[in-house]
Amino acid sequence: MDKNSIWGLVIIGAILLGYTYLTKPSDEEIKAMKTRDSIASVERLRDEKLEAARIEGLKKQYAEQKEDTVALQKTYGAFAGAVQQKEEIITLENKLVKLSINTLGGKIANVELKDYKTHDAKKLMLWGEKNSKFGLTFYAENKALNTQDLFFVPVKALKTVDASTAEQVVSMRLSAGEGKYIEYKYTLEPDSYKVGFDINVVGMQDVISLNQRDLTFNWAADIPSKEKGRKFENQYTALYYKFFEDDVESLSASGEKEESVSTKVKWIGFKQQFFSSVLIADEAFKGIEFKSVDMEETSPILKNFSAAISLPYQGSQLENYPMSFYFGPNKYKTLREYGKDIELHSLVDLGWKMFAWVNKWFVIPIFNFLEKYIMNYGIIILILTIVIKLILAPLTYKSYMSTAKMKVLKPQIDEINERIPKDKAMERQQATMALYKKAGVNPMGGCLPMVVQFPILIALFRFFPSSIELRQKSFLWATDLSSYDSIVSLPWDIPWYGDHVSLFCLLMAATNLIYTRMNSQMQTSQQMPGMQTMMYMMPLMFLFWFNNYASGLSYYYFIATLFTVVQTWAIRKYLVDDEKVLAMLEANKKKPVKKSKFQQRLEDAAKQKGFKAPKK
Repeated sequence: MDKNSIWGLVIIGAILLGYTYLTKPSDEEIKAMKTRDSIASVERLRDEKLEAARIEGLKKQYAEQKEDTVALQKTYGAFAGAVQQKEEIITLENKLVKLSINTLGGKIANVELKDYKTHDAKKLMLWGEKNSKFGLTFYAENKALNTQDLFFVPVKALKTVDASTAEQVVSMRLSAGEGKYIEYKYTLEPDSYKVGFDINVVGMQDVISLNQRDLTFNWAADIPSKEKGRKFENQYTALYYKFFEDDVESLSASGEKEESVSTKVKWIGFKQQFFSSVLIADEAFKGIEFKSVDMEETSPILKNFSAAISLPYQGSQLENYPMSFYFGPNKYKTLREYGKDIELHSLVDLGWKMFAWVNKWFVIPIFNFLEKYIMNYGIIILILTIVIKLILAPLTYKSYMSTAKMKVLKPQIDEINERIPKDKAMERQQATMALYKKAGVNPMGGCLPMVVQFPILIALFRFFPSSIELRQKSFLWATDLSSYDSIVSLPWDIPWYGDHVSLFCLLMAATNLIYTRMNSQMQTSQQMPGMQTMMYMMPLMFLFWFNNYASGLSYYYFIATLFTVVQTWAIRKYLVDDEKVLAMLEANKKKPVKKSKFQQRLEDAAKQKGFKAPKK
């Protein structure tokens, strides 16, 4: 190494020493560095502890999961894997209905009818998911299980781009191991209220208890209020069922009712005023426990319906239970199309059988015909009323003529009553009847029109509140012809009357009062004490009976009574003259009295027994 090299190294060393001296940290910086080092040391220690805690937590969680798995295995056996899963909603939808199917229980969570709304313009759901039951109960490994507590898996779901033109299918399976499952298969047809429903039990002979002879299918639901008039909606909401090849029955629409049916049943219907959910067996159900519970008036729920259905189980490789649902309106024509042979149309309350024929063969066909040409149901009811009154016009005329004949004979009847004392009531009656017979008057002639009209009145009394055609259809001031109309809301609820004033009901009562007045002027004899007052009390009673009833019915009774008043006035003014009627009766008196065949037979029988006919 030469001299220059040595000086170079010395200079470099001096530079390094100088740089080190000049760049050394101050006391404050050294203190800060020591602080940072301490913090880093604490953070490393904390991270180590957290990591240790995390590892310990994972170990504990694993142990708990293992313990839970053992507990689930112990509780649910082969179905343990169907407990802790995530809920999912599968939707089936066409133009008419929308079904929401929950993977929890594989059940129909709710059904929306797309063409209808509630009275307050909300979506119309036949039932809500809460407080509804839908599933099988059975014993497996000596434990009672309910499928609605377990998760199903949608293994097959077919849905085209245009769901309205193709059949939709979803298959929900509850697995119990390889090749072992319970399946709910739902099939929604296009443009249909019908939903196919099949229960398939596959390979479960080693899972379900060997001594199990029946599986129980539980179906229950809360029925929410959907209409404006809760009172009559509740009255027309009931649980119906049809015996196999026999009559349709129902549980009482009020209170709490239970019934056990061991004979075959074709279908079960949770019927509301205008809509129904019906479970229909392909063959028949056998062994059902029914229950219907009324809810409080303040509850948004009307009733709770439930049906526990026994399904025979043979322990085979495949057990199949085919059935179907109808979710739709209580429209007579629609129900006949879906189940004429099984009497689904019985869900439409048309009244007792002896009166229902009037609605089936007369009122409904007229309604269906007029619907094709007229959109306003108030006009349809008006035309229906006119048609009915015109058909009955000959009877109305005959009834008035009978009353007129008795009216013109009243002076002669009064003469009989003056001539024969009151204590000889039988003699009075015989003399009066002899006068009627001689004059050719039938005192019961005025009753025939009432006998004919009575089935029509009763039939329409049941038709209007049940007619979905009138639901939410407005006319004049009435916003819903299937419910009450209201022109004034009262600040309080009057017992038996309500909290509103129905104008159609007022008009109906007023026309009945006028008609009662017209009839009282035609009376031929003194009425029983209080009868006159009772006749005038009837219109007042109508105010209480019909104030909460369907405005369509009050409107019909108003128009019908008004038409009758006009008919009676016209007949009295233009067609019937009292003097001519009296002259005709006096002419009848001169004719020989003809005995009826029945009267002749009575007299012949009396002669054979040694009795003589009374002298005339």
